[in-house]
Amino acid sequence: MGITRRAATAGGLGMLMAPGLVPAAKAEDGFIPMEGMDEFLIATDAYIYGYPLVTMEMTRRVMTNVAAASDTRAPMGQIAKARTYPDASFRDVTAPNADTLYTLGWIDVGREPWVLSLPDMKGRYFLFPMLDGWTTVFQVPGSRTTGTGAQTYAITGPGWKGTLPAGVKEYKAPTSIVWLLGRIYCTGTPEDYAAVHALQDQVGLVPLSSYGKPYTPPPGKVDPSIDMKTAVRDQVNRMDAVAYFTLLAELMKANPPTPADAPALARFARIGLVPGKDFDASKLKADFVKRIPQIAFDRIMLQFKVNSAVKDINGWNYITKTGIYGTDYLIRALVTAIGLGANRPQDAIYPTSLKDANGSAYDGAHKYVLRFGKDELPPVQGFWSVTMYDADYFFVANPINRYSISPRQNLKANPDGSVDIYLQKESPGADRESNWLPAPSGKFVLMMRLYWPNETDPSIIDGSWVIPPVARAAT
Repeated sequence: MGITRRAATAGGLGMLMAPGLVPAAKAEDGFIPMEGMDEFLIATDAYIYGYPLVTMEMTRRVMTNVAAASDTRAPMGQIAKARTYPDASFRDVTAPNADTLYTLGWIDVGREPWVLSLPDMKGRYFLFPMLDGWTTVFQVPGSRTTGTGAQTYAITGPGWKGTLPAGVKEYKAPTSIVWLLGRIYCTGTPEDYAAVHALQDQVGLVPLSSYGKPYTPPPGKVDPSIDMKTAVRDQVNRMDAVAYFTLLAELMKANPPTPADAPALARFARIGLVPGKDFDASKLKADFVKRIPQIAFDRIMLQFKVNSAVKDINGWNYITKTGIYGTDYLIRALVTAIGLGANRPQDAIYPTSLKDANGSAYDGAHKYVLRFGKDELPPVQGFWSVTMYDADYFFVANPINRYSISPRQNLKANPDGSVDIYLQKESPGADRESNWLPAPSGKFVLMMRLYWPNETDPSIIDGSWVIPPVARAAT
């Protein structure tokens, strides 16, 4: 007998990791034989280990495969500037944001450093995290860390040595791939859009060799072979194991693993994955190679239910270990799969809720209330909001075009000082509409954004602030 993929993902993973529990068998499609089990486990571990790097590369290819910069995409070395928040028709990415306007770009610092210039934000909240190829946030200039004044940085590659111009601070990237994922707070009014646009237009990005000189970026080159329609996660997940590990090995040449990865890499050499070398597919056994991608990805997604790093408080699920992962490869892969580009927890935490206080899935046929007690609003130094999504994590069309709710709606407090957020399809009445987040007629999902959460009591990071449950309103 063997182990089917269903058994592996529904509890059989524990058996897969316990040698001797399943007798050896002839390999059949969909089954994993005990012969070669060690290599199979190593291969799935290697897949999980490399998932962030492969996903980042595939994301980079799609986001930079354009001739000129637009709202969400730009050629390598150029800035894309989101000018407005998306509406309910937007379907490019799941769980869109209605609080900050993105200012982002991809650079390759393997050849030479790039200089990033940020304008004086005049006290406006912003952050500009820099992600390496493994999704680690290695630097994050912004309101919390560097203040809102004008600042200039040279982002240098792993092996770069040289002298920088006066007034330019070095940020050394661990890898050649760097994703700049800037966010600037905006209320969404026409006047505030204009103010943020002016700030976005002052963000500069040039190669070091052109710093201080007139510079016009070259037009982008469009590769027609790149799939621009299929979601990146689907593109990665449908790669066969040989293609996946071949790409991973190539990427590791310019995006070196950390010294802490040495024990894992020593194991991966057994299946032909060695840093700095091409992948040796001859060491990957053919009898289980087809099953590696699916079972490895199932292991990644299983962490959302079984990993203690994923907290479940009053129906809200969240992680306080993002941006810096060390050797926690499973959580790093999980965050890549469900929230690529996540900030460090000191900068943002994203509690998500699919069920109410009684454990029932949200449904627009009912009315719900999220109540914050007196002086118990989310403790943040940046901002907080609650966003409404339909079951597919897209904005919900509604008569007041409100997709998220936050203090910028001038929330009304109850006589006892508490604040109620009304989550329902119909208006709660004109006197309560400031506190209304419209729901669809069917299933929906809630996401809270907590930017720059308090790091001391009360704090969601250390658990001294607890998110209140969402209760079904009394009829």
